[in-house]
Amino acid sequence: MIQLHYLNDSRSQRILWMLEELELDYEIKFYQRDVNTSLAPESLKRVHPLGKAPILIDGNIRLAESGAIIDYLAQRYGSRTLLPEANTQAWWDYVYWLHYAEGSLMPPLLMRHVFDKMQQAPMPFFIRPLVKKIVAGVDNAFLNQQLHTHLNFVADHLACHEWFLGEHISAADIQMSFPLEAAMHRARLADSYPRLKSYVTQLQTRPAYLRALKKGGTYLYGPRTTQ
Repeated sequence: MIQLHYLNDSRSQRILWMLEELELDYEIKFYQRDVNTSLAPESLKRVHPLGKAPILIDGNIRLAESGAIIDYLAQRYGSRTLLPEANTQAWWDYVYWLHYAEGSLMPPLLMRHVFDKMQQAPMPFFIRPLVKKIVAGVDNAFLNQQLHTHLNFVADHLACHEWFLGEHISAADIQMSFPLEAAMHRARLADSYPRLKSYVTQLQTRPAYLRALKKGGTYLYGPRTTQ
């Protein structure tokens, strides 16, 4: 049976969603983040040296990296439902979005998260103005522009498509879900990008997504009604 090593409030959620979309049998091994550091527990390193989730085990196959896991599940179990025909434009679009999610869209979102944590961290009062000045400088010179460049790009694409590859959901949508959920979790970004907000709502109301939420438990970036 497939085994998913699942870390709360992480990319693990989209793997759980995909397993539900494919209606596969699986079991979940749950891990909780450290309440002080938000890092994964050391016990995950017994499953994979980097100690990060998700990790999927299917027989003799052991995979980390959610993009690799999604591609594996799609090609092995979802070729008729979640993948386009090979070597077509839609296929290469799938490959593009599969890599774009973590290679291009996620880095500025992660930087935004890290800088927010920096400003919230305990520090001497005389250091705080300096930290705020540094963060504001990076925001103005680089980060805000990068965030909006990428979000505008994705919003423009989805303005012409119901799903990333067209009229039907695919594995590309599942891979893109996590960065877009993280972005739309920020009220200011959600208000600025109504198409992205409606797209996230669209995927979060799918029966398979809701089943995944029920099995995975509380998920920070899930629908507001589940918070």
